[in-house]
Amino acid sequence: MSEQYDVIVIGGGAAGLSGALTLGRARRRVLVIDGGRPRNAPADGVHNYLGRENTAPGELLRIGREEVRRYGVEIIDDTVVRAYRDGAALRVEPAGGGGFTARRLLVTTGVVDELPDIPGLADGWGHWVLHCPYCHGWEVQDRPIGIIATSPMAVHAATLWPQWTGDLILFTNGQQLESAPANVKVVDGVVTKVEARGVHLEGDRFVPREAIVVQTTLAATADFLDELGLKRTPLEMQGVTVAQYIAADPTGRTDVPGVWVAGNIADPMGQVITSAAGGMKAGAALNMDLLQEP
Repeated sequence: MSEQYDVIVIGGGAAGLSGALTLGRARRRVLVIDGGRPRNAPADGVHNYLGRENTAPGELLRIGREEVRRYGVEIIDDTVVRAYRDGAALRVEPAGGGGFTARRLLVTTGVVDELPDIPGLADGWGHWVLHCPYCHGWEVQDRPIGIIATSPMAVHAATLWPQWTGDLILFTNGQQLESAPANVKVVDGVVTKVEARGVHLEGDRFVPREAIVVQTTLAATADFLDELGLKRTPLEMQGVTVAQYIAADPTGRTDVPGVWVAGNIADPMGQVITSAAGGMKAGAALNMDLLQEP
C-alpha cells in the first residue's frame, strides 16, 4: 500500500500531535504514525501543562488524537522501522508492513529514559522512583526522599530537591562527588537495591525512604533515521553524557533536506508543554517550506 502525504509525523505525543494539529488546520494532508505509549505513560498525571494540569498521560493522548482527527489528520497505531529517500519524496515503513511517502517528515519520537542498573528502580519508575522535581516534587513534598548518585549530576539534584522536602538523603553509591549542600544528609556505600519502603545498601544496611530520585540517561529513539543520515548528538553536563538529541534550527529543521524534529528528540530536557510548543512551531515552519517549494 502506498499513500502520498504532505507530511508524515513519526511519533504522536505532545510534539507530534501539536505539529499535526497545526498542519491539519493548514489544510495539509497529514499522517501520524505512533505506537500509543508516550514516555510519561507510567506517571499518574502530566504537570506544568497550563489548562491540562494533572491530566493522565493516556487521557492527554486520547484528547490530542481526537482533536487532530477533526482536521482530517490520519493516525496509524504502529512504529516506524525504516525511513529513506525515494526519489523526490521521503518514504517510511511501519513495523506492521506497507509503506507511505510524503513530501516532508516531522520526527517527534522523543527519548527513552535509561535507568541505572539498580534492582527495583524499574518497578517504581514514574511512581516512587522519580527524576524531575518540577514533574513530581509537589506530589512527594515533605516526605523522606533519597537521591541515588550514579554520576556527578547527583549534586545538582541535591541542590534542587530541598525546595520540596527537609528530609533528604544523598546516597553516594560509590561515586566521588563534590560537596553536597549543607542541608542534605550524605550516606556512603553502594546501593544494592531499592523498594517502595527504602534503599538497601551493602553490608545489609537499610534506610527507609518513601521516594527515590535517580538520574536517567535520555536516549533518542531514532535508529530508523540512520539511513537518511540523521545523526544523534550527545549532550554533556559536568563531563557526563546525559542525553542524545538531533540537532536542528529553532524551527526544527535538520541538516537532512525535508526532515524536521520537535519535542524531546530535539530538546531532551523539555517538558510536555514545551514539546507541544515545539511541535506547533515545526508544523508552521513545515507549511511555509511546502509553500515555497518550486
